[in-house]
Amino acid sequence: MLFFCRWILTICLILASLSCQRPNPEILKSEPQVELDLDAIVKRGYLNALVDNNSISYFIYKGHPMGYEYELLKLLADHLHVDLKIKVTSGLERAVEQLNSGEGDIIAFPLAITKPLKESVTFTYPHFNAYQVLVQRKPENWRRLTLDQVNENLIRNPVDLIGKEVHVIAGTSHSMRLKNLSEELGGDILIREDTVNSESESLVRKVALGEIDYTVADHMLAHVNASYYPSLDVQTVLSMPQQIAWALRKNSPNLLQTINQWLTQIKKAPTFMVIYNRYFKSPRTSLMRMNSDYSSLGGNKLSEYDRLIKEGAEKLQWDWRLLASIVYQESKFKMGDESWAGAQGLMQLMPETAKRFGATDIHDPKENMKAGVNYLRYLEGYWTKRIENEQERIKFILASYNAGLAHILDARKLAEKYGKNSQLWSDVEFFLLKKSDPKFYKDPLSKAGYCKCEEPVNYVKDVLDRYEEYKLHIKLPEASEQVVQNLNAPK
Repeated sequence: MLFFCRWILTICLILASLSCQRPNPEILKSEPQVELDLDAIVKRGYLNALVDNNSISYFIYKGHPMGYEYELLKLLADHLHVDLKIKVTSGLERAVEQLNSGEGDIIAFPLAITKPLKESVTFTYPHFNAYQVLVQRKPENWRRLTLDQVNENLIRNPVDLIGKEVHVIAGTSHSMRLKNLSEELGGDILIREDTVNSESESLVRKVALGEIDYTVADHMLAHVNASYYPSLDVQTVLSMPQQIAWALRKNSPNLLQTINQWLTQIKKAPTFMVIYNRYFKSPRTSLMRMNSDYSSLGGNKLSEYDRLIKEGAEKLQWDWRLLASIVYQESKFKMGDESWAGAQGLMQLMPETAKRFGATDIHDPKENMKAGVNYLRYLEGYWTKRIENEQERIKFILASYNAGLAHILDARKLAEKYGKNSQLWSDVEFFLLKKSDPKFYKDPLSKAGYCKCEEPVNYVKDVLDRYEEYKLHIKLPEASEQVVQNLNAPK
């Protein structure tokens, strides 16, 4: 769905936090333990790719695999005429071990090309360059200031970082850069290192929320987060560009040559930039504005699709204004709307989902609504067996419609593990938000892995808040008042 894109488009500092850690010297001395080059891989019929389960390289969106690395790997596998097998792994050292032991054929991490790593792997041609920037907060009244006035309140010269506290993750290129920068400047930057298991994006969020003043970020992540947090400034550059590439075993020269030739070709084609822009350049979805202009569409009419919405709500035995709030959240009542991920129509359904739930033509508003309603009925049937309270159940249905069942189920299991009430959305959403924290998404209970789950949490709140707005402005002459009483205005 359209608003889950925020989860998918949070371009994280994974480029540094995952791939630029100081490797263990013992790992760097490792050599390939298998002889497995291109011919053997083609004969075997599949390419084993090591990827990280994160918000950019590879993730599951409503049951569908997506990600920058994943999309390119699929194209590569097609080029090699083999199947693609994904192996999710965490940490560069573990990935190098798996590569050289034969568990993987390629490390499809966004790796910075460094001399130490060249001792244990060989790099493909670079995909792109990345550089580091300072993440800082604009002054509180920045909207009322001129650009020059804003700049006067910000660090534009790295020398002004002397004596300032800058938070980074231990062992990353960010930490190393700050230490080198301190030496270059002849003064100490107060480097505060978080554990290597921390999430880099969490530091950016802390800057935005005023919990810390400075962190360092990859420029692509920084610019995307700045669109999400307009109060952030990410214009101060702290490093030279680094080349980002994939890695292979040193004894796979034919595979390396073929991949390099393929990379050269695909980077000349529009496809590469389409994929690159999808994950690195697309702005975050705008936050929904909660205001009363919903009724400005005319009287009791919210959209040209009100009749279809009311028919769908009758099948669900819901207040039609609640279903209308979902439709607006998904598509703003625009049938032709299509998300960057391929979700389409009023209910923003992926083609496979639409077909599964009865749509013969996803571009037909009636069929699109029918499939969306059937999907909601399926989710309602699922949660009716598990969540007793009707008001709470609606929240689980909405979250599942937005994010899919898997992440919601993980959050419930985590809530139970930590002694919280898995029947209450407020307890479950707490752990849903924790699924970007390695402590929780790497927990064996988290079957779906990493999730930047602010989106489903916000989705539930936005839909229900808008429902309250609609109840204030839109009369209910036809719907059953008992239905509304049963829903009891869930919040």
